[in-house]
Amino acid sequence: MHGLGTSSLYMVPTAVRLAPNFRVYAPDLPGFGHSSKPAQALPLPELAQVLAAWMSRNGLDRAAMVGNSFGCQVTAEFGLRYPDRLERAVLQGPTIDARARSAIQQVGRFALDLPRERVPEYFINAHDYWRTGLRRGWETFQIALQDRIEDKLPRLDMPVLVVRGQHDPIVSQRWVEELTALLPNGRLVITRGAHTPNFSEPDTFAGVVRAFLRPA
Repeated sequence: MHGLGTSSLYMVPTAVRLAPNFRVYAPDLPGFGHSSKPAQALPLPELAQVLAAWMSRNGLDRAAMVGNSFGCQVTAEFGLRYPDRLERAVLQGPTIDARARSAIQQVGRFALDLPRERVPEYFINAHDYWRTGLRRGWETFQIALQDRIEDKLPRLDMPVLVVRGQHDPIVSQRWVEELTALLPNGRLVITRGAHTPNFSEPDTFAGVVRAFLRPA
């Protein structure tokens, strides 16, 4: 599950590394990437509903989900509404940090993250942001800010792995530790990257995901 304003494109480096071991899908949510563009940004319950319908059309009764940033909020909403269809979940860089739940704070943290990511991601995301559009991006941003993922995680009984890049300025160490503690069956792993290790350190991140999906 991709983040806010982006598409599945920056998830591809991780998806490619997982593909030899798993059946991997990288969808674009409605309004993003190559998917259809509804007149208004869809709220999280509707995104979860669309995702469930998409799974059914593709013959997927259950799945493990890997989300980055806003994709974690989509995954948590899906798990809350369709618990029998979410086998496991990986929440990488889960937003929104409760201590920075304002547009100004989030934009500031995003600016701090930019120099910590790989340069090719700038061009991928810039193209995705342009395709999403300013209005849709802003509407989705407001949805993300208003969502309280911390209220949902205690109700997710499936195994959940929380992952944070140690240099991530958007998601603090304190925040991921609090979220992990809320999970009935949660674990926390720290990698060496920043907010998007799915692109910046895909070998490491794919290894973490692979180990979680195939426990000893």
